Amino acid sequence: MPTIRKEILIDASPEQVWDAVRDVGAVHRRLVPRYTEDTRMNGHERTLTMLGGNVVREYIVSIDDQARRMAYAVVESQTPLLHHHASFQVFPHEDGIARLVWTTDFLPDDLAAEIQARVDRGSQVMKQTIEAEAKGTVR
Repeated sequence: MPTIRKEILIDASPEQVWDAVRDVGAVHRRLVPRYTEDTRMNGHERTLTMLGGNVVREYIVSIDDQARRMAYAVVESQTPLLHHHASFQVFPHEDGIARLVWTTDFLPDDLAAEIQARVDRGSQVMKQTIEAEAKGTVR
């Protein structure tokens, strides 16, 4: 099973980054606003409406405030996934900034390039969005 692990250094405190990550119902505002149009919660189930209208249904597996870790699994998507589980974990880094680690396990193997591209793009948007919020420059 392929695993993609992406480390993102974010110019914000670990507390600020964790606050954005753990706000699972605000993905469209606090993490990837130029990637996701809307987020709807129904218990532990999250439905994301992506730009262009694609809908992804996810299950929030865990929100661990002590470890600053949130895990989720895609349960329905237009991408032909057989399995998808991912997590975000926030760590302190030098000079008071945060290191966000995004780990994704998925099947089938032949989706590796597509999933990697999505993680890379999503990481850039997350970094920009969280840093703007931390600096008070959110548009």
